Amino acid sequence: MGALSAATPALLAALLFGASTPFAKALLGTTDPWALAGLLYLGSGLGLAVVLAVQRRGGTVAASEAPIRRADLPWLAAVVLIGGALGPALLMLGLTRVPAASASLLLNAEGIATMVIAWVVFHENADRRILIGAGAIVLGAAILSWHPDAGTGFGWGAGFILAACLAWGADNNLSRRLSAADPVQVAMIKGLAAGLVNLLLALWHGAVLPPPHLILAAGLLGFLGYGASLVLFMRGLRALGAARTGAYFSLAPFIGAVIAILIFHDHLTLQLCAAGLLMAFGLYLHLAERHAHDHAHEAMEHEHAHVHDAHHQHEHDPKDPPGEPHSHGHRHRPLTHSHAHYPDLHHRHRH
Repeated sequence: MGALSAATPALLAALLFGASTPFAKALLGTTDPWALAGLLYLGSGLGLAVVLAVQRRGGTVAASEAPIRRADLPWLAAVVLIGGALGPALLMLGLTRVPAASASLLLNAEGIATMVIAWVVFHENADRRILIGAGAIVLGAAILSWHPDAGTGFGWGAGFILAACLAWGADNNLSRRLSAADPVQVAMIKGLAAGLVNLLLALWHGAVLPPPHLILAAGLLGFLGYGASLVLFMRGLRALGAARTGAYFSLAPFIGAVIAILIFHDHLTLQLCAAGLLMAFGLYLHLAERHAHDHAHEAMEHEHAHVHDAHHQHEHDPKDPPGEPHSHGHRHRPLTHSHAHYPDLHHRHRH
């Protein structure tokens, strides 16, 4: 798989999420922020439920993607609890104590947390090129979100926001363990759970729901910016691992700023230009990566969507679905070879 084709899902995820931000900001004028978060997440979950129903009616899901199995449930419960419930609650606790400008700057810690956890805890490979590229992208995002009114002191509010970023960084890495399963199913469950949690917390704190047409607008925006984006993010995790996917996703603030200029006529600033140059440099370093060496694949058995490439030369049962890509349980024999690769489902070896 080439660098650009492997990165495409993660880049599209950043594009959709970044594009949703200016429109979500426009809705904030009439909707409580916490309630809006709930509506966006619910829109993603309900929209993906419709997509899943259409897929099942057409018979495409069983053939092309692996369903969520019992062994996936502990990981799914963890990402729903940590990313869908704990993260938003910590963020809201922080936002009540920290100005919006400071919060925007602190939220860049999610990308850092995702990458550090991937490298330190899950031992994803990263050479100097990838580290510099990831640093350039995150630094660009930080410059873009910096505001003269942003405070520099560390208090309880900043601590809550950083804890939320840590929770989302852990969520992104734990989601990697679910990346072999159908991303629509995973994203649907996460969206519904996060939506219900955020909306109930908002109503508990006295929020009032907006008019029906704004609820519908938030739902549609959530389906694209949160639901479809999360599906693509999961595909990125499958192909690239958590650190590289997190780095690409950190481009979202820049994309949102550019769209705000094009559609909402925001001003082009020196900050945006500097951030764009840094992010472009980081993106180039990532896309130019070529990591190849002799490596050994241990025998393993799993289930995921695949084609019959060099890693999938196995026998089939008559009950296995025809065509490619398709999904069924299959066993990998031990294999040693050399080729360019990423920390995908089959290349999570030590270096």
